[in-house]
Amino acid sequence: MSAPVVAVEAAPRHTTADLTAPGRGPSRIAVWIALLIIAIAFFLPFLWLIIASIQPGAALSAHIDWRFSTRNFADVLNADTVYRPMLNSFIISAGTALITVAAAVLAAYPLSRYRSRFGRIFMYTILFSTGLPITAVMVPVYTMYSQFELTDSVPALILFMAASSLPFAIWMMKNFMDGVPLSLEEAAWTDGAGWLQSLTRIVLPLMVPGLTVVFVFTFVLQWGNFFVPFILLQAPESQPASVTIYTFFSSYGQVAYGQLAAFAILYTAPVVLLYSAMSRVFGGAFSLTGAVKG
Repeated sequence: MSAPVVAVEAAPRHTTADLTAPGRGPSRIAVWIALLIIAIAFFLPFLWLIIASIQPGAALSAHIDWRFSTRNFADVLNADTVYRPMLNSFIISAGTALITVAAAVLAAYPLSRYRSRFGRIFMYTILFSTGLPITAVMVPVYTMYSQFELTDSVPALILFMAASSLPFAIWMMKNFMDGVPLSLEEAAWTDGAGWLQSLTRIVLPLMVPGLTVVFVFTFVLQWGNFFVPFILLQAPESQPASVTIYTFFSSYGQVAYGQLAAFAILYTAPVVLLYSAMSRVFGGAFSLTGAVKG
């Protein structure tokens, strides 16, 4: 007796006619046009920076007249305009990012590994804190810093900037930490390791890309922070590059556009290089393949 023959219906395949169906072509063209408009809107300011930085006597409406010069870069490359402010920016941004990453790791670990009735409420509180405008608290912060004589103190500024960056850093760090399997830590606990040992020897090595993301995000955010250093630092020798940009604006309303464009390119270069280097090293999401053996 022969076995019954069962007819198997083949899965539908997408043909070229399906991909070019009426309605899909115009919508795809509209999407590309929208992306092109957005790209042009972002590219034009950078094009103005490049043109104005290499043209002597550049004005607000920069145009190519084929007279190129490096005079604008030579005028801004000095200790008062670029070197010392850039060093201050690096110290402030790197210090803030390091403190933020360390504090976010310690705060995100119990939120990721332990269950509590207040955990969800605490996470929503953190999420709400990320939307709190920093300008709303600067007046009381400046009053407190003045009473304790902490103005013009770079370490005090770094601590405040780290505290303001901490809510979003905790939120991101917890999401990265949730991707590390708890079974790895349970195996370490069985061998007698404590929570600190499992955190430093198991969790953190597996989430190095996540730590890098939080560090770079905090660094870039504080690199461009203008308002907080402008309020809490009055001494010119301790101000970062984001504040010294005021030197290109005179009290009579005149602006040195060529020098301003050259300074903007030099000011943006470290962040672009840092982001490019980190994205090349940690380009893909971290993988835990092979960490858990079946």
